[in-house]
Amino acid sequence: MRLVPRGRGLRDPNLRDRLYELLEHDPLAYSAGSRFIQIIIGVIVLDVVAMTLASVPDLDAQFGVLFSAITILCVIVFALEYAARLWTVAGHTPRGGPALADRLGYAFSALGIIDLMAFLPAAIVLATGRHATLAALGVLPFFKLIRYSPAMRSLLAAVHAERRALIGCIVILFGVVLTFASLLYAIERDVQPDKLGTIPQAMWWAIVTLGTVGYGDVVPVTALGKFVSVFAIVSGFAMIALPVAIISTAFAEEVKRRDFVVTWGMLARVPLFAHLSASEIADIMRLLRARTIEQGEILVRRGDAASSMYFITAGEVEIALPSQHVLLSDGTFFGEIALLHRTKRSGTVTATRKTRLLVLDAQDFHALIERMPTLAAHVRKTAEARLEEIGDLAGAELAQAERGSTDT
Repeated sequence: MRLVPRGRGLRDPNLRDRLYELLEHDPLAYSAGSRFIQIIIGVIVLDVVAMTLASVPDLDAQFGVLFSAITILCVIVFALEYAARLWTVAGHTPRGGPALADRLGYAFSALGIIDLMAFLPAAIVLATGRHATLAALGVLPFFKLIRYSPAMRSLLAAVHAERRALIGCIVILFGVVLTFASLLYAIERDVQPDKLGTIPQAMWWAIVTLGTVGYGDVVPVTALGKFVSVFAIVSGFAMIALPVAIISTAFAEEVKRRDFVVTWGMLARVPLFAHLSASEIADIMRLLRARTIEQGEILVRRGDAASSMYFITAGEVEIALPSQHVLLSDGTFFGEIALLHRTKRSGTVTATRKTRLLVLDAQDFHALIERMPTLAAHVRKTAEARLEEIGDLAGAELAQAERGSTDT
């Protein structure tokens, strides 16, 4: 796939926009953007594996040249990606400021720093010839996966959202550690002066005990010390459960919020809902369910009962009618005419590529148009317009509806 038309260079005003779309958006599996993401993820995995294996002396002695070549290749790829992101971010930030401000904003952002650290330290090490240090840098490219992993981004967002509560947990933990360390120091300092002779030494025991790790390198030997240890162990469960509960709850809420935003964004691509208010769209969202169909998968067949209306948010489907084939893509919808006239499907719908849909069941559809007269009028108006534009698609269903009414 050629992304840049011939005869145009870096001065093409649309080149930066197209490259930004390629770098920043998360498209479907069939698109160039998704293939680019897969390539970057593959390079990240290759780099991390190569640097990890390079830490094994035998493997490094045998394949050291190969590991260095892989590292150089990965550094070049990450550097080019960073440069491309730095160039294309101008004019694509919410602030809408000058290009320099947009680029500095990206450079000093969390993701920008991660992108820079993925290649800069390795490049410096390669330039200085200290190849043995490369293995220690193997973890840095791994953090680039945060950009491509919704789950990792949601987890980080959850931690950031609950940072005050987590800081409170750390303060409480420090207080508990200090309390038990002081108690055990007072009890065991004369018995084990080499291990518990100072409060900092006792704090190591308290941290290990509260963390339920129990290395066994430092243990109380007196009866009173063991009694205190029981309470320390029980308190350790609470110290672990408290932040885990906070993060898990925040993570679940973040996932719900992200799903809400994704569904909202999918609805925004459907012109049918463009005129609705935010409250009306939120009401519709509760009725819709997302569905993804693979290339070649048949969604509905000719003669099936009309049970749903479908909105295409990304992808393409082909509707095979008796007299022609109709292609529908992003932002369009189908199935509304059969639902309005309560008839059967007039054509077979097949996905020509991987497609994301929003599905509105028939019962919810009829309840929705009764509750929202404005939406009902818009659906009927759109159906009439489609009857004029792609007559067979709507006409076949209407004709079938009329024949059904006559037979009845």
